[in-house]
Amino acid sequence: MFFKLIADEVRFAQLEFRKHRKTKRIVLGSLLACMAAVLQAAGGFLPGVGYMISPFATLPILIGAMFSLQMGVMAYFLTILLLFILFPSELVIFPFTTGLMGIGIGAAFSFFSKRISIILIGGFLLSLGILCLLYVFRFPVLGPTVSNSFSFLATGGILIFSFLYSWLWFEFALFFFKKIKDIFTP
Repeated sequence: MFFKLIADEVRFAQLEFRKHRKTKRIVLGSLLACMAAVLQAAGGFLPGVGYMISPFATLPILIGAMFSLQMGVMAYFLTILLLFILFPSELVIFPFTTGLMGIGIGAAFSFFSKRISIILIGGFLLSLGILCLLYVFRFPVLGPTVSNSFSFLATGGILIFSFLYSWLWFEFALFFFKKIKDIFTP
């Protein structure tokens, strides 16, 4: 299951998407960035239920990077800029967690064809972002339950969670991509 090759649908959709005019690709990237910023800021605007919505900020970045790595990176940085203007408290979380994983998985679709490779890239980048926030910047990204001092148990838990979460997003992205690819490709 993990070593199964992904379908050529993603590669074909990327080639077809590159045939669109640059203006259309930039507008789509901007729209995806706006969607990601609104979803990420939902945790601050709607306390409680918004925290269940904000993880979906990964999807617009991931889909953008699946169609075109350039568009995904543009949407990622534009989302960071929008969060800086609209909701600065979410600015620390997005670049290191949801956004980084979305770019990682989306870019991995361009470079790898095995499922395990794509999942490992996404999981590694999410782990790296969480560990960097937690142990380098001492930002309590996981709340008060996890200490800012290094722990092998906490690090192992973060690694396992990150790879399972990456796997979930990989499957979700493939499902969602198959549903919308016909909209963006002729």
